[in-house]
Amino acid sequence: MNAIAQLAEERVVEGVYAVARKQRLRTRNGSSYLALELVDQSGRIEARVWNDVDLLDARFAEGDAVRVLGRVEKYRDKLQLEVRSLEAAPEADPVTLTPGLRRDADELDGFLEFLAGELAHPGLKATVGRFLADDALRASLRSLPAAPDGHHGYAGGLLEHTVGVATICRETAQLHPRLRTDLLLAAAILHDVGRTRELGPPPSFKPTDEGRLLGHVHLGLRLIEERAAALEADVRAELLHAVSAHHDARAARTAEAAVLYHANQLDAVAATRPVPD
Repeated sequence: MNAIAQLAEERVVEGVYAVARKQRLRTRNGSSYLALELVDQSGRIEARVWNDVDLLDARFAEGDAVRVLGRVEKYRDKLQLEVRSLEAAPEADPVTLTPGLRRDADELDGFLEFLAGELAHPGLKATVGRFLADDALRASLRSLPAAPDGHHGYAGGLLEHTVGVATICRETAQLHPRLRTDLLLAAAILHDVGRTRELGPPPSFKPTDEGRLLGHVHLGLRLIEERAAALEADVRAELLHAVSAHHDARAARTAEAAVLYHANQLDAVAATRPVPD
């Protein structure tokens, strides 16, 4: 079997992969073809089915595991797999074929608990605690990406990114004592909680209906409002504001909201920019 990370141009490959994306499209001359994104634990690759489209299309759905025979080509400086044959692989679990964390999930989970334990404000501590006591939400943190087509775009990336942003915010607050540490840290822990309602399960992480229409920021604000009813009105407003502005520096009206925005950007950039040899 051929791991995606080891594929090279002009190589004939056979392997079992999960179908993260499947689209039926047309060429300029009107011929149908399938545009796929295939994944395994090592990575992801675009794939195309040019021949026997009707026959092969009927054999699998988005989210399935499939056995593929094909040839690796280079298209616009990126590797792409030209599929020659394809069939369902029901013996394989597509969830286990999804790219995942390179770090230990239990260690990250434990550090998230540590960060939450540093909160001293009773209302913020209780609000964050309600989220961390939710087993389904904790499972989603470990199984979902932070951004499916961007930074931390693999299963568990949401947990890794949440810990990364919260750690940056904690360190920044220690350097700048004027910042309200509890507010900043609580906002960092909860800033992407809406992803747990926005995204579906692996391997496709296809947006839910409300995720497609509302987005993770709006959904996160709604979740926080539901679980922060007992929080003082002014503190709740500050928390909601920081989360709402974490993708928009111009919308930040407090120092904590501005720091959260930059911490989010920093963690995303550090996770995606190539490091020179």
